[in-house]
Amino acid sequence: MIGNDWDLALKDEFEKDYFLKIMEFIEEQYESKTVYPPYEDIFNAFKLTPLNNVKVVILGQDPYHEEGQAHGLAFSTLGGRPIPRSLKNIFKEIYDEYDYPIPDSGCLEKWAKQGVFLLNTVLTVEKGNANSHSKCGWQTFTDNVIKILNNQKQSIVFLLWGKQAEKKKELITNPNHLVLITSHPSPFSARRGFLGSNHFRLANEFLKENGVGEINWQLQNDLFDFK
Repeated sequence: MIGNDWDLALKDEFEKDYFLKIMEFIEEQYESKTVYPPYEDIFNAFKLTPLNNVKVVILGQDPYHEEGQAHGLAFSTLGGRPIPRSLKNIFKEIYDEYDYPIPDSGCLEKWAKQGVFLLNTVLTVEKGNANSHSKCGWQTFTDNVIKILNNQKQSIVFLLWGKQAEKKKELITNPNHLVLITSHPSPFSARRGFLGSNHFRLANEFLKENGVGEINWQLQNDLFDFK
């Protein structure tokens, strides 16, 4: 289904009744409604970041629900689309930490290919209807994905932003990993902790200390006016 080591890690999950019911539900949804991301992009986070390459996990909630935005990576949006406000704050924090130019594209594939696993806890959504698939079983699946990540020997940084992501802390028990928690980068909460959190630099410091390659958070050199 995915094409890398996630297939073996998730083999049992794919055969469970709850997962088969998820797939039955979303196939009906894609046939009868407009659903995001495109069907072929649902598992993009897994395709672009093999399990043995995961260094950092960033948890989102559900995909963007407007046309042309979601493509299977949490917080990421396709190039050429307006950058969502939460992602603008993510870029602002990186600028404050590293002085990297603010990119004019919200596509985070470069991060994913370096080992940043951009996982939404719900993988699909109906157009214009946020959280519409939040009760179909995706959260059971992604909780089990987090448990698989927790069992990895290689050190991983988990960035949990906001109350929904923070609830996943109880699934991360392996002392090899680092869990960093702060407010969500949404404009409604970013100034309650996210801005100034230094999470991107702290993540790299931890990776370096544990002999894991650091993440280059810089995406491109085009300046973006985020006022």
